[in-house]
Amino acid sequence: MIRLRKLARAASVLTTPLAPEDILALFDPVFSARQLRGVVTKVVPETADSATIHFRPGRGWKAHKAGQWARIGVELDGVRHWRSYSLSAPAGEDPAITVSDMGAVSGVLVRNTRPGDVLFLAPPQGDFVLPEHPRPLLMLTAGSGITPVMSMVRTLVPHRPDADVVLIHSARRPEDSIFREELSELADQFPNFRVTHWYTGERGRMDFGTAAGLDALCPDWRRRAAYACGPEGFLDDAEALWAAEAAAHPKDPKSTRADGATGPFAADPVNLIIERFNTSLLGGVGHDGGLVTFEASDREVEADGDTPLLDVGEDAGVLMPSGCRMGICHSCLLPLRAGQVRDLRTGEVHGEPGQLIQTCVSAAAGPVNLDI
Repeated sequence: MIRLRKLARAASVLTTPLAPEDILALFDPVFSARQLRGVVTKVVPETADSATIHFRPGRGWKAHKAGQWARIGVELDGVRHWRSYSLSAPAGEDPAITVSDMGAVSGVLVRNTRPGDVLFLAPPQGDFVLPEHPRPLLMLTAGSGITPVMSMVRTLVPHRPDADVVLIHSARRPEDSIFREELSELADQFPNFRVTHWYTGERGRMDFGTAAGLDALCPDWRRRAAYACGPEGFLDDAEALWAAEAAAHPKDPKSTRADGATGPFAADPVNLIIERFNTSLLGGVGHDGGLVTFEASDREVEADGDTPLLDVGEDAGVLMPSGCRMGICHSCLLPLRAGQVRDLRTGEVHGEPGQLIQTCVSAAAGPVNLDI
């Protein structure tokens, strides 16, 4: 260790004013001792307003599990913006994100990204992953909610021909359905993988109000482990259906089906795993908002009373800790140095110096100082 430190000091003398890692970065764009990076290797258009961006990550990247997401940093006008994107590549391969053109950062990624571009990265995370043990699966997705599930399908179906997977995907029109052709090819190749495309422009919104609609699409859905990802209303309906079925038909561990198999067979809310991209937040009031100071980062930003402090920091180029972005996992906690914040879920104003606040669901209620 002492010898390595001496070599590093000698190298720094030879490369001053650049650090040795800066010299290495000239030859390998993803090399950095300070910030995890990835170089774009391929960009594949998916629909008119979406694309899959493949990238090779540098040192420090941890291989992702199917269904996980990662934070991606993009520099716009000299400011680094961070957003979270589901990884659509199968586990065990170089990662990829599939992005829809919604918002400034996603729009730039879809329209302007080219092979050779460098992305800033944070390690993959998330618990929306395949079960540890094989079992029949039901995937319910809508819109871009197909992205993490596609990673699961690509990981499981080609390598486990016996995998029993039903995918029901909702999109507005066939041309808006991401991965439509690939999914059809996989279904043709693997009989145990069944795909139903539901186009709302032709059939209206998928009805989860009663079990009848889902019974028609997947008669044995109650015995499957279910994964759902999509817009808030879509997920709320699925959650309500599973809860209603569980309440109407309590599990009986001694029940027996006509084929002799033992239960329980009723729908179980525990068997429904949901990935939400956002959560419902209340807006602030007119006089809310104020100057937000990120003390360690030496940044000051005027913020309104509607925008979570997490988004304010990311838009200012501050590398903010985050996780679920919905106030559930507490990965975004930061110490409040001064000021007060409004909880965007309840409207409550609170804050004491030193208090840990959830930046993903808190907005400025006057001037705020954060310890980051």
